[in-house]
This record gives sequence, C-alpha cells and structure tokens, in this order.
Amino acid sequence: MHISPINKSKWTVQAMCTVAVMSVIVFLMTFVPKIPIPLGYAHLGDAAIFVIVLLIGRHQGIWAACIGSAFADLLGGFPLWIGPTIIIKYLMALSFSIIIDKSNNGNTLRSMRIFIALLIASFIMVVGYTVFGAILYDSLEAGLASAPGLLIKSAVNIVAFYMAVVLLKNRFTLR
Repeated sequence: MHISPINKSKWTVQAMCTVAVMSVIVFLMTFVPKIPIPLGYAHLGDAAIFVIVLLIGRHQGIWAACIGSAFADLLGGFPLWIGPTIIIKYLMALSFSIIIDKSNNGNTLRSMRIFIALLIASFIMVVGYTVFGAILYDSLEAGLASAPGLLIKSAVNIVAFYMAVVLLKNRFTLR
C-alpha cells in the first residue's frame, strides 16, 4: 500500500508513530510559545520543523511539518490558512531537506550549507505567507504588511534552531 506521494515505500507503524509524535512537537512549538516581536508575535514551529527534518529525515519531517502546522492553524482559529500553511510548510521542509542532504559536513553548527538552507526555507515561508495573505485578503498591502513580522519570526526561528542543535548534538546523531 502506497500512502505517500513523497515516498513510494511502505509506511511502517514506527514511521507513522514517529510522524505523529513529531507532528505534536511542531503543533506545540507553533501553538504554545508566543514571543513578542514588533507587529505581533513569533512562535518556534519553524525551528522545530528544521530540527525534526535534520533528525528524522525528509519524508517523515515533511509530513510532521504539514500536519503539526495545519493543526496549529485549525485550533488557533485560522482555518482559512490551513491550505496555504500546508503548501508553505511542505516547500520549506522540502527545500531545507534537499539542501542539507547534500551536506556531508559532520559539524552542523558550522556548516554554511545548513545556514543557507535555513535562509532559503525561511525566505520561502516569508514569500509564501506574503503572497497568500495578499490573495486571501484581496489586498497586496495586507500581504506586504505581514512581511516585516515574518522576517523577524524567521530570524527568531533560525536562532532557536541553532540553540536546539547545541542542546541536542550529544543526544542524537544529527545528519
């Protein structure tokens, strides 16, 4: 039985349970912490996505990113954003994983490839939410108004990613 359009292999019970647990982590890191920034607040969901993709790989990481983020939108009162969020988080996790998969550098913290992957994935997020904001609210100004806050949120998540990697590097084998 082929469940995933991303991977043509069969899903094991362990893989499904891993995706479920990681989806909850993405949900919690998106839904619970609210870090005040100019023009709103930031959450740590993107940092969780980056760490999860780094730890468990592309296929399961993408599923966890999409499911956890979609539930955060649903339970956070933003069901209109579920579709755009799934597309954006899919593209974020996919681009991040493709770039880091080419990295054989053992030192994640000092890898320029990891940093570039974070910047590109964050750029995808900023552009995606800006474009979808303009479409959903039928106003380019509304979409562009969110961009500064999204850029700050990206910076917060990149810093949080590196902090998490420092804390986890001796506990897990980072790819």
